[in-house]
Amino acid sequence: MAKFEMDTEFVRKLAAILEETHLGEIELADGERRIRVARPQVTVAAGPMAMAQPMAAVPAAGAAGGASAGAAADLGVHPGAVKSPMVGTAYLAPEPGKPVFVNVGDKITAGQTVLIIEAMKTFNPIKAPKAGTVTQILIENAQPVEFGQPLMIVE
Repeated sequence: MAKFEMDTEFVRKLAAILEETHLGEIELADGERRIRVARPQVTVAAGPMAMAQPMAAVPAAGAAGGASAGAAADLGVHPGAVKSPMVGTAYLAPEPGKPVFVNVGDKITAGQTVLIIEAMKTFNPIKAPKAGTVTQILIENAQPVEFGQPLMIVE
């Protein structure tokens, strides 16, 4: 097996990309050579856990009855859940100072932009998967989100 020379500057650049994009890990391969840079699992798990309470508080204010952390997790299987297709920062408005895309109680159409997610300095529109009424918004503006995380409920 050939000696693997470490380019520490390259590793630092990858680590900076992780920090900048809030990704959990980056892995690159070139033939037999592989490099993987990852954040510690404890740090990644601590971020979403700390935000579980504010996420549960938003639906409780906008919907009848309270919501627990377990209920927030159950919303991921809700047929009207709009889930994050990527890791990034979710924004409820197109830019600061502008009105939000949707509010609880708004009637929306399939394909309508309901929020945007910034990932790697690119703003990605998140479209409604179906027509209906927004019954819950499960995130705060400018909140980091994970892949598959429920963002709102459309019924």
